[in-house]
Amino acid sequence: MKYLPVVAFWSLGVIWGSNFIYMKMASELITPSQIVLLRVAFGFIPIAVYAYLTGTLKLVHIRHAGHFFVMSLLATVIYYYGFAKGTSLLLSGVAGALSGTIPIFALLLALLFLTEETVTTKRVLGLVAGVSGVVLIARPFSGEIASTNIEGVIYMVTGSLSIGASFIYARKYIVPLQIPSAALATYQLGMSLAILCLITDFSGIGKITDDLHAMTGMVLGLGLLGTGLAYFIYYFIIEKLGAVSAASVTYIPPVVALIIGAVIVGEDIGVTEYFATGLIFLAIFLLNRKAPDKTAHPSYAKRLTTRN
Repeated sequence: MKYLPVVAFWSLGVIWGSNFIYMKMASELITPSQIVLLRVAFGFIPIAVYAYLTGTLKLVHIRHAGHFFVMSLLATVIYYYGFAKGTSLLLSGVAGALSGTIPIFALLLALLFLTEETVTTKRVLGLVAGVSGVVLIARPFSGEIASTNIEGVIYMVTGSLSIGASFIYARKYIVPLQIPSAALATYQLGMSLAILCLITDFSGIGKITDDLHAMTGMVLGLGLLGTGLAYFIYYFIIEKLGAVSAASVTYIPPVVALIIGAVIVGEDIGVTEYFATGLIFLAIFLLNRKAPDKTAHPSYAKRLTTRN
């Protein structure tokens, strides 16, 4: 049992990393908005049942509906749609590599809107490295494939930016509410499902059943595992390993997606994409390097004592 949190950590990384190939397969049959609708629907069911059985759903929570609505847009509707649309235009491995920008945007927004985060030279270099990696994957000057690449990258970046913004919003407005995670996930996915039902064109959605492999990936891979079970695992590793360690699981999916795309599916992923992914990981490393706390240095304490 002592290894269970570690197993859960790596399992979640593999589940999220495999989402891109499932989205790619589904995109050949149905639209990105339909993919998101089905993903949220099949993910919402197990979360809602669990939250109901554990008694975490409370009528008094309705007063925070505005915050749940914002989170449903940032952390589900815009995020999932950006990734589904971007994956439909890019190789699944490349789309997965671009998902590595999530912690980059999250930290960039934290630097802008959270006073406890500081700007350092390493973080500036990290931002440059991350942007360079995205540009290399986009290949804006590569002729015929440029328009498709750029459009796909824009959607992926939009999705990453949206989920990154949701982390900041949740930190400032959701966490202080001290509502159980299962309840938050239920409200978020429930509102997302309602929004998607209103804006999604259902025409041709049944085509997903034409391919058993794609349908299985849609229902099990993206819905039950990639959305529903993923919430359970994520909250479990937060409890067992801590929030910082749990957040680092986002570093695993880009690698998993690249391996699935290149080795298993046989996508033509070149040296440029691998190099760009390396730049994105370098950016993550540099951006997460915090400035040293000068007040903790012995010389600071000595100067302070002398001054007093």
